[in-house]
Amino acid sequence: MATAVLVLATVTTGLMAGLYLAFSVAVMPALARVDDTTFVRVMQRINDAIQNPLFGLVFVGALIAGGAAVWWHLDRGDVRWWVLAGAAGYAVTVVSTVAANIPLNNRLDRAGPVDRLADARAVRRDFERPWVRWHTLRTLVCVLAFGCLCVALSVA
Repeated sequence: MATAVLVLATVTTGLMAGLYLAFSVAVMPALARVDDTTFVRVMQRINDAIQNPLFGLVFVGALIAGGAAVWWHLDRGDVRWWVLAGAAGYAVTVVSTVAANIPLNNRLDRAGPVDRLADARAVRRDFERPWVRWHTLRTLVCVLAFGCLCVALSVA
């Protein structure tokens, strides 16, 4: 059971790391090249689309599986530190998402439909730089968390 829980934590954390990395290396650089109206419209649609059961299952599942993996590996020597580091790292990504990225997403959505915005450039300016900064942090931490869980699997 301990190995199965660790595999689940590793897979779900890896899926989140991959999603975050895809945004960092493809989605946000592509959106950086579009006009302000298109940027706001696409990010609002992404914010809406990502709120789905599968994303929620993986996002929350990685946190739960990581906590369970820590519990199952508390008395398992050196592997416990890798599991703890991986689970704690993923928890940091959840906290940064809830504390920074989601409030920025909500503020972007509250700006209203893009065709009714008085100043799409100001809306984008207030959103893009802080969102990317926080997103870069959660991407790096999540990739490191995934790496720690991979090491834990190899040691277990």
